[in-house]
Amino acid sequence: MATVHRSSGFIALPARSLWDVLVDLERLPQWQPFVTSAALRDPVALGARLDWVPELRAAWIHRRFAAPAVVTEFAPDRGLVIAQDEPAGTTTVRWTLRPTDGGTVVEQTVTSDGPSGPFFDRLVAQRFAADADMSLARLTMLAGPPRAAEPLHVVIAGGTGALGRRVAADLVRRGHDVTILTRSIRDDLPYPQVAWDGRTVGAWEAVLDAPNTAVINLAGKLVDCRPTAANVAALTASRVDATRALVAAARGKGVRRWVQASTTAIWSDAGERWCTEDTPLPDPGLPQMTGVARPWEESAADAETDHLTVLRTSIVLDTDSPALAKMVGVTRAFLGGRLGDGRQWFSWIHRDDWLAIVRAGLGIEPGVALPDGVVVAAAPHPVRNADLMGALRRHLHRPPAPPTPAPVLALGAIAMRSDPALGLTGRHATSTVLPAAGFAFAYPDLDGALADLLD
Repeated sequence: MATVHRSSGFIALPARSLWDVLVDLERLPQWQPFVTSAALRDPVALGARLDWVPELRAAWIHRRFAAPAVVTEFAPDRGLVIAQDEPAGTTTVRWTLRPTDGGTVVEQTVTSDGPSGPFFDRLVAQRFAADADMSLARLTMLAGPPRAAEPLHVVIAGGTGALGRRVAADLVRRGHDVTILTRSIRDDLPYPQVAWDGRTVGAWEAVLDAPNTAVINLAGKLVDCRPTAANVAALTASRVDATRALVAAARGKGVRRWVQASTTAIWSDAGERWCTEDTPLPDPGLPQMTGVARPWEESAADAETDHLTVLRTSIVLDTDSPALAKMVGVTRAFLGGRLGDGRQWFSWIHRDDWLAIVRAGLGIEPGVALPDGVVVAAAPHPVRNADLMGALRRHLHRPPAPPTPAPVLALGAIAMRSDPALGLTGRHATSTVLPAAGFAFAYPDLDGALADLLD
């Protein structure tokens, strides 16, 4: 059975500009980091042979023994396919260019087929497909780069995390400039990076001096940890300190837009209460939820900006997110039963809808005008945990699984240094602001979202 990895992204350039880079296969290492070198034996056309070397410890085996990859489809300005014969299988990479309003949607599909498919999927296909958004951003920079009608300079704090990388790539592909604030400079990011400590104002504040600057603040430690007093304090400090530093640095800078991350977990375990932007917060609520999110939001209240959007984000469904990866992992291991009684609400959002809401917060999503203040970034149809796990089993082709009782989950969380409340609590969170602002979800239902991500 073939394994398939699909990804796609909008690029604000015509198909011809992208094709000129795509068809120059010897430039593949410049935008696909998994390829370390590529040399054509023939002019690019149907049947052309390509010697490419993957970034593997045993790359010398590939260089010495592998047959060249072959161009098996060649449609100028529309699509290109290369196939690499493997022992007892084939790895195929397909790029399709689909013109759309304002640019092109580039689709990439990486497939491993044959008896050896599972092995080469892990060795090659998964790594080729990893961080496809960033690869498309590199392709964009080689082909253009595009320029938006009024390009923003977007400073992203927390831009090295899964969502930060997504939004950075999305903005670059649409013709905006991005600068990442990070504690550790990374060689694998193609965007300008500036070091900061996430706590104090320093020389990094100069990145806010550029005209037409916007801020996206995603900085903060991952919440998947034991809810000890020390961990809760560290979670809070990582968010509050970073936000206060940004607010202080932005004074007098003329920041146009500010998108501030928060979480629907601010309502702790909401039970059967349906939460929207106007729902009061619990007092005091769970320390690791309300206790972290409330001061996080409060620390951004004094930000000097023309427009502040506070995104109370639900669980983002994304193939690169830790949350979905964990759920997929246990389901594939035939352990995807409901947690506890399974009635706890699960609010979620597809990554593409989350990106569109961020763009709306930046004022660059056509037809959507968000007011200042809190926005719940959650799909309009939350589900209960039992329904979530059932949907995951269907999409991953797994049979019914026994439930995980709450005491068993609590014991497992101790072993995994996690918080059982992440699975046993829930919120029915939806937005009244988004539909009023003209926002339409591309993925309003869970089945459609999972089909896009997993099927």
